[in-house]
Amino acid sequence: MQDNRLQHAQIYTDFSGLNALKTQARSDKEAALEQVAQQFESLFLAEMLKSMRKAGDVFAEGNYLNSNESEFYRDMFDSQVSLSMANGSGTGLAEALVRQLSRDVPGMDNQGGRLAGHKASLADYDRSVPAISRNLPEQMKAVEEVARSVSSEKSDTVSNVAVELPLSFESPEQFVSQLMPFAQRIGKESSIDPRLMVAQAALETGWGRHMIKGDGDQPSFNLFGIKADTRWGGDAVSITTTEFRDGVPMKERADFRAYPDYEASFRDYVDFLNSNPRYRDVLASADEPEVFADKLQEAGYATDPEYGSKIRRIMNRDSLMTLSQNSDVPRE
Repeated sequence: MQDNRLQHAQIYTDFSGLNALKTQARSDKEAALEQVAQQFESLFLAEMLKSMRKAGDVFAEGNYLNSNESEFYRDMFDSQVSLSMANGSGTGLAEALVRQLSRDVPGMDNQGGRLAGHKASLADYDRSVPAISRNLPEQMKAVEEVARSVSSEKSDTVSNVAVELPLSFESPEQFVSQLMPFAQRIGKESSIDPRLMVAQAALETGWGRHMIKGDGDQPSFNLFGIKADTRWGGDAVSITTTEFRDGVPMKERADFRAYPDYEASFRDYVDFLNSNPRYRDVLASADEPEVFADKLQEAGYATDPEYGSKIRRIMNRDSLMTLSQNSDVPRE
């Protein structure tokens, strides 16, 4: 059944009929193609009339009846005439378009007829629901058991990866590849640039080759050289380190914080900065890592006068992959 709104397509100022064509094209492509072909023929005829009018415009010069308003209404008349001509006997252009285009329209044969079995809309598809199997509850239990098994294996894999992290690193590439995921995770939570944290850890530990260890090679996982003062209630290791006093390096014995793993070291580093008022201005520059590095030095994080510039040099060398000068500078 043809949509009544298609009748409006015979009046060129009303576009509701054109919208109806979109709806009809989903269910009756043949009728929609005929309507579109007629619309195209009307545009073709309108251009013909427009060209014919232009040829006679030279005779209208100086005519007091010739004005913008008269031309406007003349164009409206020509548009309606062309549409009426196309909907009537026309010139045969619409019929030629239908014959030519029907070959490429899905669901239509070469003669423009609808193919049997073609599904034009969802209503043409079988929507019956198959019967539920009696074995469905048992199958659901089997799926749940497989899901639990996969989840358990995944947890074991993650635990094994954590255990397999080395106590010291053999190369900058290994140091960055294994510690950068921790830095990125903590960086999202704290807004501190992960590159800066890894660069600072590389400076403190000599790219992980000189990790802080206690007596008997007790690991500390301390990446940032944070000392264990009276504010620290966790484990600690005691080592001999280098301090700068009035610009002069001196050997001293000091206690350093010890952590269960590397992630704990990253988290305590952020907590250490947040809990100390003198680093408030440093954290305000978290989105500017190079400024952050310089302000760390200014706030007294390290006694090395070149501490900030060393961190910046490491950050700016091939994404932390260039060897840096080894430094065992502690925190106060």
